[in-house]
Amino acid sequence: MPTPPLTVVKPGDERYARLTTSFNARWSGTPDYVLLPASAEEAVAAVQHVVDNGDRFAVHSSGACYEDLLTHAGVRACVSTSALTSVEYDPHRSAFAVGPGVSTAELYRRLYEGWRVTVPAGVGPPVALAGQMTNAGYGPLSRQLGQLVDYLEAVEVVVVDADGRARRVVAGRGDDDPNRDLWWAHTGGGGGTFGLVTKFWLRSPGARGSDPADQLPRAPEHLIVSEVAWSWHGLSERSFSRLLHNFSAWHVANSAAGSPQVRLFSALKPRHVSAGEFLMSTELDAATPGAQELLDSFLAAVAEGTGLVPRVERHETVGWLEHVTAWAGLGGDGWEGKGRFKGKGAYLRTAFPDEQLRAMYHHLSDPAFGNPATMVEIGGYGGAVNTVGASETAAPQRDSVMKLLYLTMWADEADDEAHLAWLRRWYADVYAPTGGVPGAGGAIINYIDTDVLNPDLNTSGIPWHDVYFGSAYPRLQAVKATWDPRNVFTHELAVRPPA
Repeated sequence: MPTPPLTVVKPGDERYARLTTSFNARWSGTPDYVLLPASAEEAVAAVQHVVDNGDRFAVHSSGACYEDLLTHAGVRACVSTSALTSVEYDPHRSAFAVGPGVSTAELYRRLYEGWRVTVPAGVGPPVALAGQMTNAGYGPLSRQLGQLVDYLEAVEVVVVDADGRARRVVAGRGDDDPNRDLWWAHTGGGGGTFGLVTKFWLRSPGARGSDPADQLPRAPEHLIVSEVAWSWHGLSERSFSRLLHNFSAWHVANSAAGSPQVRLFSALKPRHVSAGEFLMSTELDAATPGAQELLDSFLAAVAEGTGLVPRVERHETVGWLEHVTAWAGLGGDGWEGKGRFKGKGAYLRTAFPDEQLRAMYHHLSDPAFGNPATMVEIGGYGGAVNTVGASETAAPQRDSVMKLLYLTMWADEADDEAHLAWLRRWYADVYAPTGGVPGAGGAIINYIDTDVLNPDLNTSGIPWHDVYFGSAYPRLQAVKATWDPRNVFTHELAVRPPA
């Protein structure tokens, strides 16, 4: 075992379960030990140990991975970055130095309370920065501010050379940085693939000066928050389809960067008919000129021609920090105690095609299925995201205007197969014209789904890596060959070395 002061956690330690349990209750790791570095130097020592020991290992921050990548039975060691939670301003880089283990809620809080700034990260408070950043990052401010990776100024990574030596490398976005390709790989190339991140530096592209408050976007002070609900009672296929069409068509028409409309974020969350109803949540910066009129116009556009009158669940002005640090939930009641889940993701670049709307309605109104904790979350995207070139980061899907998360949750292991099979049928039906997947560059690596590896479920002929990484994959492979030549950082959906 490594010598002190590096912390080693083994079975029987009260910390073991927290460090090995997945966000998805379907998985729980059983490594022989967990290494818990508290500094970059200790992280180097931890990686060196697992390499010297020949252990298959996983890198872990919050355990929010959707699949069994970190908790696989073959993983015999875990290096957890959960103790690396610093958030401080680095005057030498004029950027914020942030640890990979800091949670989203804590990052928002410390940036806001210290400097009144923020970044466009997600809204799941328990989720750590490491996974979000390396998987490109996205949140309610993305339409206005872009993706999280657009604010990555530099990254500190523990890599392993061809001779098996672990060392620290700092890679920056500057064109003259000799390690720039390693920085680029961390802007959407996936976590646990190129090395172990010990620090991210965050800074707005093109920021000037040295005042910390000028280096990241100003956080909103208040949000206007709206939540409306539609009942399934009396809901026809025509009205359901029109509702989804309107929502998607609005985003196609209102995703021009810099327009007032990109300050509005909304997520439509159709649930299975057994839930009785489904919600649409909307928020926008209360300081936006004509904010209430913009919201009213959006709500009217979504409802137009449906003949539906939603129930107003919520309409109020709230403090921004209060809102983003208190997870409002997935879209209504009935999710509590259902820790087992399966998720699948997709990008949407146009209004919903008719065949997808038919598949959505058919499966969500299926009376033979009875799980109300099932939905598709259709979230707004585009805007500032679309101003960055496809090759500028490792997230090439810069023409999308919506993101979709298909999700079902349940409580009992005995129900696994039934729920998995149902969600797979639904997803396959929606994307039947493209072989059961959304096509090349069509799936979201943050909503990771190992089904793309299964030729019975992915009949498109498109390899898994093209589904997730699209045109970025060959370059990611070249970075992998340079920085992880021994392929020690790996899992089922990690970038593979070139053949």
